[in-house]
Amino acid sequence: MQFSAVIGHNSLKSHLIDEVQNEKISHAQLFLGKPGYGVLPLALAFVQYLFCENRTEEDSCGSCPSCKKVSQLQHPDLHFSFPTIQAVSKTSNGNLKEWREQIVEQPYFDLNDWIKKTDVRERKPIIGVQESEEIIKKLSLRSYEGGYKVMIIWMADQMNASTANKLLKIIEEPPKNTLFILCAESQESMLATILSRCQIVNVPRVTLDDMSMYLREHNSMNSNQADSVAARVEGDFLEALEFLGDHVEQDANRDQFIQLMRVCYRKNVLDMMAWSEDIAGSSREQQKIFLKYCLHMFRQSMLRNYTEDHLTRVSEEEDNFLDKFARFISGNNVFDFMTAFNDAHYHIERNANPKILFMNLCFNVMRYIHAA
Repeated sequence: MQFSAVIGHNSLKSHLIDEVQNEKISHAQLFLGKPGYGVLPLALAFVQYLFCENRTEEDSCGSCPSCKKVSQLQHPDLHFSFPTIQAVSKTSNGNLKEWREQIVEQPYFDLNDWIKKTDVRERKPIIGVQESEEIIKKLSLRSYEGGYKVMIIWMADQMNASTANKLLKIIEEPPKNTLFILCAESQESMLATILSRCQIVNVPRVTLDDMSMYLREHNSMNSNQADSVAARVEGDFLEALEFLGDHVEQDANRDQFIQLMRVCYRKNVLDMMAWSEDIAGSSREQQKIFLKYCLHMFRQSMLRNYTEDHLTRVSEEEDNFLDKFARFISGNNVFDFMTAFNDAHYHIERNANPKILFMNLCFNVMRYIHAA
């Protein structure tokens, strides 16, 4: 993968390129950020640039033998470690085929995507003790092509304590020309001793402008559509992929939101019950996407009210609705709205009864919308 294929992060790309060009590469780096921000794609682009035989000041060439091997995930000096279902495979070796398929299909993916890819029963994967032994074994061998050996550990925050402790020594004192790149979403669950041995590379969210530009260039969207989606996903490309999955679904979310606000404003309990029944019949993923969409609309309403519409990013249809709706969202109720819909998203993720949850949400909306 080349840097040009990674969405945004131009300053971070320049920093990584400078590391290679100035030969000041830390032997252990922790790329820290949400998967949708591009943590793994950045790590892959960094490694390809490092191995490239004809690198430029801006990117790897993409055509030399080393670049081709990295892009196909077949370079003999590039190794991967990732969480596995222990009942399926104790080490990453047993899932390398699925790993390569996933990155070729879509390099932006999270742990849930990986679970669905590797286990029909959707059990929780970990990086176990046997994986740490395999890592040490692989890195004890000489480099096949005489240069760097690189170990990318994806979702390093899924390592248990025993695994992490076994890797402490080799991360602190690796063999010559050996690099560790750890990718993680959260450092809270990682051992402090691992963190102290790594240079932390914070991967921030993709900027709204970069996300919008990417959507326009790669998804045939006009400026208003791209800006609207970019504003909703808050720099997370995985969330953008959810919205991009079906344009019909995007329209359905808007219509469902409008209907919810109307039935609650009118205090029509029978219509509120009918609305709750309808959305409760959709999948949990669709319910979560809808709740995120609602949060987006509340934010856009506040921007319209307090920035004279200079910062809103919405489609033409949403803009028409906000003309009349935004005045019902104010400092008196926006916190209540945001809390209620965030809580609903939290409980849906944890398998709450959707009929009860959305009916309760209706009553909350009915109270809040009259408090503006």
